[in-house]
Amino acid sequence: GSSLILQTGSGEDSLDRLLPPAGAPRRKSTTSQSKTEPPLLRTGTRTIYTAGRPPWYDEHGAQSKEAFVIGLCGGSASGKTTVANKIIEALDVPWVVLLSMDSFYKVLSPEEQALAASNDYNFDHPGAFDFELLVATLQRLKQGKSVKIPVYDFTTHGRQKDWKNVYGASVIIFEGIMSFADKELLQLLDMKIFVDTDSDIRLVRRLRRDITERGRDIEGVIKQYNKFVKPAFEQYIEPTMRLADIVVPRGGGNMVAIDLIVQHVHSQLEERELSVRALLASAQQTQPLPQTLSVLESTPQVRGLHTIIRNKETSRDEFIFYSKRLMRLLIEHALTFLPSQVVQTPQGQEYEGRRYNGKGITGVSVLRAGETMEPALRAVCKDVRIGKILIQTNLDSGEPELHYLRLPKDISEDHVILMDSTVSTGAAAMMAVRVLLDHEVQEDKIALVSLLMAELGVHSVAYAFPKVKIITTAVDKSLDDLLHVIPGIGDFGDRYFGTDGTDSWSDEDQEQPSY
Repeated sequence: GSSLILQTGSGEDSLDRLLPPAGAPRRKSTTSQSKTEPPLLRTGTRTIYTAGRPPWYDEHGAQSKEAFVIGLCGGSASGKTTVANKIIEALDVPWVVLLSMDSFYKVLSPEEQALAASNDYNFDHPGAFDFELLVATLQRLKQGKSVKIPVYDFTTHGRQKDWKNVYGASVIIFEGIMSFADKELLQLLDMKIFVDTDSDIRLVRRLRRDITERGRDIEGVIKQYNKFVKPAFEQYIEPTMRLADIVVPRGGGNMVAIDLIVQHVHSQLEERELSVRALLASAQQTQPLPQTLSVLESTPQVRGLHTIIRNKETSRDEFIFYSKRLMRLLIEHALTFLPSQVVQTPQGQEYEGRRYNGKGITGVSVLRAGETMEPALRAVCKDVRIGKILIQTNLDSGEPELHYLRLPKDISEDHVILMDSTVSTGAAAMMAVRVLLDHEVQEDKIALVSLLMAELGVHSVAYAFPKVKIITTAVDKSLDDLLHVIPGIGDFGDRYFGTDGTDSWSDEDQEQPSY
């Protein structure tokens, strides 16, 4: 019954499906144009791209690159979805969303439900669609925000209870019979395509689809076609062909037209590429450290722990043990910045303590090294919810790329502890913060918690997001030519997990990709 077809980079599947097994050979980096190794993994229910989403914001942390929206219009059963899938296949780029207008049918009243059951309700009229919700949803998705998409059930003629969460599109392909029927909707479309298919072919396809997929009988389908579908096409759909930038005759079989479309989209995406990390790395930060920064007091204990974990001769067992001790101190320090409330003692007196006064707390770890901080958070924060974000550096462009995220529902109402091991230029940390903001988390409710940061990374995050609290155990002065923190801690992920830096998935936590 679902009319929503999604192909996105942020799957809800287990991360184990994304990561190669231990000891697997190094995976060569893929580019969006690679034909020999498509940047995706297919599961039973969805496609997950292994190529990441590049930055969609500038060095100020502001949205600066909107998704490219392709509008596909055409009569019922004209082959719009087939054309869309052909375009996706030929584009071969990550983070593509295919959105169906069928998801936005209005909720029917009991009277309208009865008409629909007897095939007397006109689903092929502009009034059958919730254009207000559709425009607002597509606008937010184009702006890079997280959205919820209704799921329409064609058997019951109603919306299912659970809506689909969609986030992170470089390209949006929006298809529907009334895609060009609304002025506000037209303004959101960067490219308009009309799929022109012979009416007899469309009728045969509709008969086959409605009978086999939607449980209708042949008499009802033909009745609805003659009463509503055919007149609606002639009155509302066919006239909008003049608005199209490209008309595709014969639908999905017209590969010449599809190749031309793909060439244009590629050129548009190339024009929108950003170089955030390069801008951050070249910035000269001469200002004092920001007031939003809090560095754990350098007590003899803290300095002793740093001495052990920074020492290159420290064994892995000792590195893990003393890192965990430092993480516990850091997390406890971070929690002191959460809002607190007054409580009543058994004697009836008020005590202004440190009891959390908020909706909820969510910890979000930047994989893989940020995950090592989760036990410390769980140990001091009962029932804390955990989310995960995987960010890696593209070895060709040097830019951070978003590969995977899994965030708890209603995270927008929580205070969020964003955990990462080290931060050098701050580009990856900025991407993680931007993801949270796109999911409606309030900026002043985000705390970036890291064991070690470079001054450049502190300034980058604070400049882009002045309300984010930055909490660390130490701030080192500089970066070397490879953007490693100096004097630094080494590659935290490799030292903690016992890897040697030649793994296929060099993670965000490493100072090489943790920009």
